[in-house]
Amino acid sequence: MTTSLELLAQKLGYKFANESLLATAVRHSSWTAENEGFESNERLEFLGDSVIGFVVADIMFRRYPEFDEGKLTDLRKIVVNMNALSRVATQLGLGEFVLLGRGEAAGGGREKSSILANALEAVFGAIYLDSDSVRVYELVSSLLSESIDEAISALKQLDAKSQLQELSAKLGRTIPEYRVTDEGPDHAKIFFAAVYIGDEWLGSGSGRSKKVAEEQAAQQACTTLQTS
Repeated sequence: MTTSLELLAQKLGYKFANESLLATAVRHSSWTAENEGFESNERLEFLGDSVIGFVVADIMFRRYPEFDEGKLTDLRKIVVNMNALSRVATQLGLGEFVLLGRGEAAGGGREKSSILANALEAVFGAIYLDSDSVRVYELVSSLLSESIDEAISALKQLDAKSQLQELSAKLGRTIPEYRVTDEGPDHAKIFFAAVYIGDEWLGSGSGRSKKVAEEQAAQQACTTLQTS
């Protein structure tokens, strides 16, 4: 393995048995277009994307048993996206190891979010093939731990129900209670939610799902508490 790839492996905290996998993971398609006989990192990128998605989904599922499918999906989207992954790649200094074609390199390709995110996915795909699911799970969870923690904070900022609960606690009030009813046939059911703190009504909402109705009610309740 070349000195540069050895340094990258050290940054990753992983020693490759098959060093050619890491070499492939850093080859951008613009480089292979100018250098015949080499495989680009696109196939490894495809694999790594699935690996990262699985690990993050599994972590979220186990860590937050109170979250429904919608919240878990929102969390995964916050962590597994181009901007979040490129930030991790930047922290690793991955850009300096990526092989780029002359034009892509001259155009600032080493700082492009899409190239960095794709390269990181390719690296995780390479680690998965080189080791096993347990080891790659450990590495993904370690390298993305900060992003996962930040995702919780970001979700709470967007989650009216969480905002309402925190606001209620700050005001020394009891935990909000949601009272939900519905009407209509199963295929076209409409849900109605009202939120109370104690016996005090604070807001209401409606929607095609219980979650939407409760979120609307929580938003109105936050406004009510903040202006009262």
